[in-house]
Amino acid sequence: MIGTGRRAQATVASTGSWQGRPAGLPGAVPPPSVPLSFLAAAALGLVACGVAWAWASGAAATDPTGDHVVAAAHLGLLAALSMGVLGAVHQFVPVISQRPLRSVRLARATFVAWLGGSWLLPLGIGAAYEPVVEAGGALAALAIGLLVANMSHALAARGKGAPVTGLRFALAGFVATACYGLVYVADRRGKWFDLAGHVVLAHAVVGLFAWLGLTYVAVAEKLWPMFFLAHVPDRHRWGRVAVWAVPAGVALLSPGLLAGVAPLAAAGAVVLASGLASHLASLSVYVRHRRRKPDLHLLFVLTSAAWLPVGAVLALVASVVMASHHHAGTALVAAAVAAGAGWLLEALVGHLFKVVPFIGWAALRGRGVDKAPGGKPLLFADLYDHTWAAVSYGLLTCGLVALCTGLAASLPAATAAGGGLLALTAPVVGVNLALRPARLLRAPVAVAPVP
Repeated sequence: MIGTGRRAQATVASTGSWQGRPAGLPGAVPPPSVPLSFLAAAALGLVACGVAWAWASGAAATDPTGDHVVAAAHLGLLAALSMGVLGAVHQFVPVISQRPLRSVRLARATFVAWLGGSWLLPLGIGAAYEPVVEAGGALAALAIGLLVANMSHALAARGKGAPVTGLRFALAGFVATACYGLVYVADRRGKWFDLAGHVVLAHAVVGLFAWLGLTYVAVAEKLWPMFFLAHVPDRHRWGRVAVWAVPAGVALLSPGLLAGVAPLAAAGAVVLASGLASHLASLSVYVRHRRRKPDLHLLFVLTSAAWLPVGAVLALVASVVMASHHHAGTALVAAAVAAGAGWLLEALVGHLFKVVPFIGWAALRGRGVDKAPGGKPLLFADLYDHTWAAVSYGLLTCGLVALCTGLAASLPAATAAGGGLLALTAPVVGVNLALRPARLLRAPVAVAPVP
């Protein structure tokens, strides 16, 4: 009994105090302010990314590898996507592993460091001011170090299957992305080597697939059964194949691109494609076995999945075109990277309409709010407006289509329109998810009459 009490105290100390934690919620789950701070910052990052693409639209048509374009891409990948994925990681790693984070204070320090790094790095690149780039790189490296220290205990859990395996690889991919980035940041001042397009692409492949993509592939294996109400008999192997093949493919593709070894890069591309295809096969199994009726979340997830073959086709055409028409090939590569980011962004926004209401519901219950405005029991679906959620889907999808089209065809107007729609998506989603919970918190709590 004494040992059990001490373990419980250690769990509370590691996860941080959450007064009024609802009964039944696992003690490993961190306070709502931890994931929500990352997700709110991700919305601001998406606004900045959209504005940056609109600003860099002319430069993107002229030189898709220019500093202004790289800055816009980094705002999307760091300040929007990585920030949002970090929020999801802090929420779901304890749930998946059934082990708490080492410290909520480390989580908050990670947030502050990543917030500074994810903004300073792209802004410094866009302004061509190297001290700001270096400060951003240092803060980003610090944030990743804090993340590894905080997650290592939870990800040491054994017997948790493909999700934990994939998250371990993803954390290693995040570290590899940082190592690439630090070398590139140092080179911007030292000019030790030619930071050519294929060298930058080697870095982008690691960040996009071995960190961001692999995190989604791993976490989805836990979320899809829950959100689709899908019971898959005799757990299928596609998820396990995906979490091994994606990092293996990146481990071949990225060095192949970096060193210009075409056979190695081609082998890596094939292995990576097989891993992503396994991810899509896993999705198809869960969709076939779902017991939930088709809804907006399913539309988000299926649209997200569609961006993967779009990106693959763009990348394949770029590899064929590049030799004879370098500018057109480079533009197609930029569009392929944008399509890959679209896969993740569409999935992230779609899952927000499940994840944020879940977090908000728990927080409201912890404050004694358990009834919807009509007096019925409070449900997740009561915490946002479904019409505006559909509007968010339209804005995001049209924005991604316009951005990819503008980059692929070197059309500044389409690229700017895509950026504008992405910038508009973030406040629509954010306000929609925040407004109803805020109203419920302000509403007076009904007190039962004393007999």
